[in-house]
Amino acid sequence: MKNNQRPAPKSILLVCLGNICRSPTAEEVFRQHLAMSGLSIKVDSAGTANYHPGSKPDERSIAHAKANGYSISKLRARQVTDEDFDRFDLIMAMDEANLEELRERRALLREDGKEAGAAVVLFSKHDPMFEGTAVPDPYHGSDSDFERVIEQSESSVKAWIQRWQRS
Repeated sequence: MKNNQRPAPKSILLVCLGNICRSPTAEEVFRQHLAMSGLSIKVDSAGTANYHPGSKPDERSIAHAKANGYSISKLRARQVTDEDFDRFDLIMAMDEANLEELRERRALLREDGKEAGAAVVLFSKHDPMFEGTAVPDPYHGSDSDFERVIEQSESSVKAWIQRWQRS
């Protein structure tokens, strides 16, 4: 392994607040780019809040994803579970608030004696274009906000894949 990089995980969970805009978009972007890269990684998404269980992504997210070559209409929202901290190797938060909530939840699980082994990081952690920048929630925004989700998702996904391919 070069530069203290970890090898590619076997599974990734992408997390935003409601799991209807940012994380399902990032899930499908990851899925397609992983397929092109040859890396075999399980990808899923969830929300920290239980606002939309079982709902399809926001219609605007579906439309913008489709216009950019991604199909997210069959995805369904769900909330993060305690089991996700063991089922996934890496959990990526779309913003700092969800990152902090995930870290706190993992710490509580560990205090209760559960392994909760997933690493929890900010989605843009290694993205040279958006490093350390939250993926803004487009829910109350405009078309340009939904396009920003796709642009930032593509950039961060490519950065992660390049990092894993170098390790």
